[in-house]
Amino acid sequence: MRWDIFCKVIDNHGDIGVCWRLASQLGTLGHQVRLYVDDASALAWMAPQGHPQVAVHAWAQARDALPGDAVIEAFGCELDEPVQAAIAARTRATGHQPAWINLEYLSAEPWVDRCHGLPSPVMAGPALGLAKRFFYPGFTAATGGLLREPDLAARQAAFDRASWLRAHGVDWQGERLISLFCYEPPGLPAWLAQLASAAEPVRLLVTAGRAAQAVRAALPSLPAASRLAIDWLPLMPQPGYDHLLWACDANFVRGEDSFVRALWAGRPFVWNPYPQADGVHLAKLDAFLDWLQAPAGLREFHHAWNQPHHALPRADFDAWRQCVTGARDRAQAMPDLASQLTGFAAGG
Repeated sequence: MRWDIFCKVIDNHGDIGVCWRLASQLGTLGHQVRLYVDDASALAWMAPQGHPQVAVHAWAQARDALPGDAVIEAFGCELDEPVQAAIAARTRATGHQPAWINLEYLSAEPWVDRCHGLPSPVMAGPALGLAKRFFYPGFTAATGGLLREPDLAARQAAFDRASWLRAHGVDWQGERLISLFCYEPPGLPAWLAQLASAAEPVRLLVTAGRAAQAVRAALPSLPAASRLAIDWLPLMPQPGYDHLLWACDANFVRGEDSFVRALWAGRPFVWNPYPQADGVHLAKLDAFLDWLQAPAGLREFHHAWNQPHHALPRADFDAWRQCVTGARDRAQAMPDLASQLTGFAAGG
């Protein structure tokens, strides 16, 4: 099939990250993919290798192109009217509408099961009378599943932690390794202070961007005598970020794509959802924790990490490992998102 994926970048680690993973996985399945994006700059470091089956185009270039067999609006981005008109024209010419899919955000909330696959009639514009359908990633058999490459488990099993750390200049001496990829979680300063005064040495591997800025802002408040070592990482391509998660004993992640990658890594992890003023992200957080079957300590830590004025408990990564590996096993038993999406598009 020929696929057109449309992406408008709000968070260049998130929106384009998910869309590139999906595009490349569809390409690996043998499909031809055109990724239309309003800002492709992040792909220079996120996916420098590209993919032979994926062509990246500026958003405006879609106005002059014939639509593919499947058209994906990622995260509710609305197509320009010339693109909608082209979909309608192809439908009239062939008597069959291309699969027009609204790929939604990831959530573990119960309503996702009810909304996955529902039609959304187009009520105005040049595509009046056609219909989109909602496709929800998720964690149950009633949803579209999660992005997962077929060879992921084999690559992880063959991963050499010590070699990867040496290659990235990390002077690992056997201390606990923790990766940090976050926005500006309220619990960050208190957590760094805990690490600095902890009985066991910790090495923190901090990703570039907002995480590094947030940690640097908190450093002046830490005690001078500290057992916390910090390595500052450069921007990493997607396979490199997977390797980082595999190399660490625990991972702090943000957004949706890194949540899923941390789940596949099978290490204890703490999640920082994108903060929203109305508190909607906290409902998403609780739904994720419910699905994880998170123990009380992990729930308490998440709430303190993500909300101001909450006392931060000590992290007990060893106690949380079984919870995460159990959740990973449940998710791995489901068909992956790209395979499900292919069948979904072919059926409609």
